[in-house]
Amino acid sequence: MIASGLVTVNGQVVTEAGVKADAERDHIKVGGKLLRGAPRHVYLLLHKPPEVVSTLSDPAGRPSLREFLQSVPERVYPVGRLEYHASGLVLLTNDGDLANRLLRAHVPQTFYLKLKSLVTMEEVETLARSTGVRITRIRGKEAPWYEATISEARRDALRNALFRKGHPVEKMKRVRIAALELTSLPPGQWRALSEAEVAALARAAARGGSTARPARARKGRGASVKILPSNSRPPRPTE
Repeated sequence: MIASGLVTVNGQVVTEAGVKADAERDHIKVGGKLLRGAPRHVYLLLHKPPEVVSTLSDPAGRPSLREFLQSVPERVYPVGRLEYHASGLVLLTNDGDLANRLLRAHVPQTFYLKLKSLVTMEEVETLARSTGVRITRIRGKEAPWYEATISEARRDALRNALFRKGHPVEKMKRVRIAALELTSLPPGQWRALSEAEVAALARAAARGGSTARPARARKGRGASVKILPSNSRPPRPTE
């Protein structure tokens, strides 16, 4: 085909074998038909503000994640759910295989919870026995903020148990999914995951969850778009 002049790269006819081309970046045609490379996988971390649905559209017209993704050319989808009134980390990707494996694995998720009132140590122990989740008071806060690491399947059970004990959840913020951390990313902003973070999520999905943190990525370009710096730990709640 090359000898017959049927192959073009960026409009130039290829006449010699061994010419290098990238199907994702170059415009390659064979016999006039455009070759398309495999779709590029994109992995994003978004800080969802409260009172935003964790979908790309809403029949009721409420704000959705799409409003914060106008600069993303690829169509990505949220992995799992985050309540309308909750804020924090949302993982989005067009990698359906990894998304499904993460959901099946029930990887651990860490939340900051603001309760209506303080929980006694006896109630903490009772909650741990009934829900399998132990909540920990966040130090240095006068308001009753707690930290809890739970799977998505146990989130509603914990909320319901706290409500029955007279400690309804007033605010909820997701700060970590497996080893992926929200850090200091402002509400409504997103960043691309580094190659190390994507690999850590894949390992967590394979093992059914993990809290091991990935190695810090070097500056440069990752598997998708630019890598932004991250802090070592999500910031504490400010109110």
